[in-house]
Order: sequence, then C-alpha cells, then structure tokens
Amino acid sequence: MKNANTATPAFSLVKCVFKNRYFMPFSTWGSVLVEISRKNGSLLAFLQVFNENCRIAKDEKLNFMKPDLAACNAALEDCCCDIESVIDAQNVVETMAVFGFRPDKTSFRFLAYLYALKGLQEKISELESLMSGFGFSNKTAFMSNLISGYAKLGNLESVSATILCSIREGDGQGSNFSEATYSEVVNGFLQNGSMKDLASLIIEAQKLEQPSIAVDRSVGYGIISTCVKLDQLDKAHIILDEMNAQGGSIGLGVYIPILNVYCKEQRTAEASQLVTEISSLGSWMLDVGSYDSLIEAAMSSQDFQSAFSMFRDMREARIPDLMGSYLTIMTSLTELRRPELMAAFFDEVVEDPRIEVGTHDWNSVLHAFCKAWRLEDARRTFRRMVFLQFEPNEQTYLSLINGFANAGKYFNVMMLWNEVKKTGFNRGGEGV
Repeated sequence: MKNANTATPAFSLVKCVFKNRYFMPFSTWGSVLVEISRKNGSLLAFLQVFNENCRIAKDEKLNFMKPDLAACNAALEDCCCDIESVIDAQNVVETMAVFGFRPDKTSFRFLAYLYALKGLQEKISELESLMSGFGFSNKTAFMSNLISGYAKLGNLESVSATILCSIREGDGQGSNFSEATYSEVVNGFLQNGSMKDLASLIIEAQKLEQPSIAVDRSVGYGIISTCVKLDQLDKAHIILDEMNAQGGSIGLGVYIPILNVYCKEQRTAEASQLVTEISSLGSWMLDVGSYDSLIEAAMSSQDFQSAFSMFRDMREARIPDLMGSYLTIMTSLTELRRPELMAAFFDEVVEDPRIEVGTHDWNSVLHAFCKAWRLEDARRTFRRMVFLQFEPNEQTYLSLINGFANAGKYFNVMMLWNEVKKTGFNRGGEGV
C-alpha cells in the first residue's frame, strides 16, 4: 500500500479487505492511509473508510481495529475543514469518546474553525471550557482557527473581538498569530472595504499591548506587514491615515513595515519624512539597526538630504550609538568624491560626544579637497582642525603638500615643509 503512494489502489485494497471480512489491525495500515490521503488530497475518501472501520470495530468488538488519535483527527479535519459538516464532526467526536480518546489541541483547533464558520457561539464557549478543564493554557492555535472561521463567514466583529481577547489572555504581550492568520484577517477586511474598522482594531489592540512588547509581536505590525506582503502598500497608507483621523496613537509596529519597504525600494525621501513623523511623536524611537539601514539606503541612492535628515533625527532621538551611520555617510561621501558635503556633515557632528572623531577623520576631508583641487577649502579645514585642537599628523601634511605641489604652489609647499620640520615628523629619517 505504501509503495503504491496513490489513493485509488490503497482505498480499493482496504474496501476489499472489509468486504471479505479479512480484518487487519488498524495500526498496520491506518497511518499509511492517512499519509497517502493527505498527499493526494482525498481526506473525504479516508473519512468514509474511517467510519466503516469504526463500525466494524464496534459491532465485531475488535479492539485491534481501534483507530488512533491521529486518524480520528484526520477524519475530524475532513468534517470541519473540507465538508464543513457539524453533524459529521460531532459523529467523529462521539466515536472518539467510544474508543476512549480525549480531544487534543488539534481536535479543538478543527472544531473551533467549524463552529466559528457556522456562528455557533455556545459551542465555542463549550470548547473553551473543555480546554481549560483539560489544562490547555496555550490557545494560540485555537484562536487562530476561530479567526479563520469568522473571517470566512465575514463576521469581522468577531474577528476583532477574538484578536483583542487573545491579547488580554496574553497579559498584553502580543499575539503569536502566523502570517497565514494575518493574511486571512487582512483579506477579510479588504474584501469588505472596512479600512476604518481595521484601523480601529489596531488602535484598540495598542491600548491593550504593553509598552515593552516586541515590535514584531504587535497586531499593528502583523496587519501592516501583511498588507505590504500582499502588495497592498496603498491600503497600509489608508490604514495609517485612518488611524490619524480617529485620533489614535500609532505604534512603531505600524511604521516599521512601511519603512522597510521604503528602504528596500530606495524610496528614501518618503522614508525620511516618515522617520521625522515618528520622531515628532516623542514616545517612540527607532532602533539603531533601522536607522543604519535607512541611511545606508539613502547614501546608496545618493539621496544625501534624506541621509543627513535621518542622521539628525537619530541624534535628536538620543540614540547612543551613532558611529555606524556616521561611518556609512563619511565613507560614501569619500567614495563619491563629495568633499564639500563631507566638510558640511563633519562640521555639524564633530562636537557630538557620541561620535569618536579623530585626526584620521579630518585627514579624509582634507585629502578629498586636495584631490578635487579645492585647496582653499582644504586650508580652511586644516585651520579649523587646529582650532578645535586636533593634532595634525604625517598624513595631514602629506595630503596638503601633495595638493599644493600638484597645483604648482611651491611657496605653500615650502611653508608647510617648514612646519613639518618644526613638528619633528622627520625624526630618524622617517615621516614625510
């Protein structure tokens, strides 16, 4: 049977065995038939064989034909998720009781979907009581299947209520709903054009979620990131606008997926605007990694204004680690030969104690000006360097001397060389 790996011969064999009353232990063929049935999408055929097997086991009192819990759940899955029949599902549950099987988490999950789909609230309450009685504390899968059923039914009010209930039961630490569950939620609301209700759901969820919640566990993140993955970025913006219209606070979970798209698509001007909006809220702060990625994207697309703007927001947000983004900007400007931007940026941040500025940073700016034959700018940078009490080194003078020599300004070379000799860089015949 296992070697056949196709449904028709396998079911034909089992039916022939039943017909000829040549009964074999369920354990020798049951799990194999379940596996073949799943591979071939024929759980309905399995349900029929399951019911016949159980009838024979009960009538003939053949304990060795008793199915296992996995087979019972496979039959229940077909009743709940495929044919969506409450009567058939209850028959399977009764069969489980006859054979001494107690429903497990998988059983409750399938029943939750069916009862939600049929709007049987009393049945759902019974399931919740049974789960508590059996000691099942983790109800994430149960809640997910309730949401799936409600979403398919179009009962969006119950979808929202279930999500909020899940947050309450998790003490505000968010939910562990899968991408598939959020996809069902988003599609359900989108198909009904209920952007306002979806925005309201996020606002109410944020009221229940703890401030310490991980961003990617928030309901806002789950919904907005799903919109993005479904190529519905415009809908994500509508939700954001609707949340603003309703006067609700907007958590980082709503912003992050949109920022990630902007970063990936190098839409850095829009990203910069959104970062400024986040910073203006005061209560939320992007992490260092997010800033670094956004600034790197801006520099890659040569959107210097956005990169500088986001770095200012980063500084104003009191982010302690600025060096990563600082080096990204300075390195990119060096590679792109933009000494005037290097000087302007460097001058803006040089006195920030969070940025470890050294002589080598000044040398980078000086060298860039000299290579661009902007010697007056190089000289001004050198004077500011000395004024701020940064000690010039051999590389500082080497860049300046080469720059002036290449421009034929030998008097300046001589003046610099005299200064070099005063500093003693040529001790022992080494140095410039």
